[in-house]
Amino acid sequence: AGGGVGATSLGVQAAMQLAQSHGADRVCFADLDLQSGSAALYFDLAEALTISDCLAVGDLLADTQFATALASHGSGARVLAAPRDTLGLDMLTPSLVQTLIRRLRRDFSLTIIDLPPVWTAWTDQALQLADRILLVTNLSVLHVHLTRRQLDLIAQRGLNHLPLTLVCNRVTPIRQSLLNRKAAEAALGRPFDIQLPDDE
Repeated sequence: AGGGVGATSLGVQAAMQLAQSHGADRVCFADLDLQSGSAALYFDLAEALTISDCLAVGDLLADTQFATALASHGSGARVLAAPRDTLGLDMLTPSLVQTLIRRLRRDFSLTIIDLPPVWTAWTDQALQLADRILLVTNLSVLHVHLTRRQLDLIAQRGLNHLPLTLVCNRVTPIRQSLLNRKAAEAALGRPFDIQLPDDE
């Protein structure tokens, strides 16, 4: 729900921990944030295969063996990186995303997909194919407003059948004094499932 809430950082850490506990090569992190993706930096995998590389192979994407093509982090997690150069959001299509997700599902037990905080036809397709939505926000008036809008759009797009985990990240005493958690939850119409303290 908005940029800079820490969703990528949480996703990367989750992928590492899950890979370590579930065995190497079974977990994939796919960074589909075409303009602000930074997962490869967090994994320290500067030469990781990117979504731009996937676009370049065209129809051969369906035959790509991601289990061997993707860079492997020391934890065992495989990484599909965001483009090294900024791409327009229209560079991906629903059909391409559908093919990509089906191939990742074939090759991995679990794939965490990091999406941009905007709605397009292809991000909608990615969410339609998801098993769970993890929505990350911060405790502020602005982020509560953005989260409420995201929740409304999720409902409008018929995605309410999917389990949704709402994470309030980077909670600090100062933020709690400015916006009470219960007031935020009342504005959202639901409680936070997870609250994480700010930890530099």
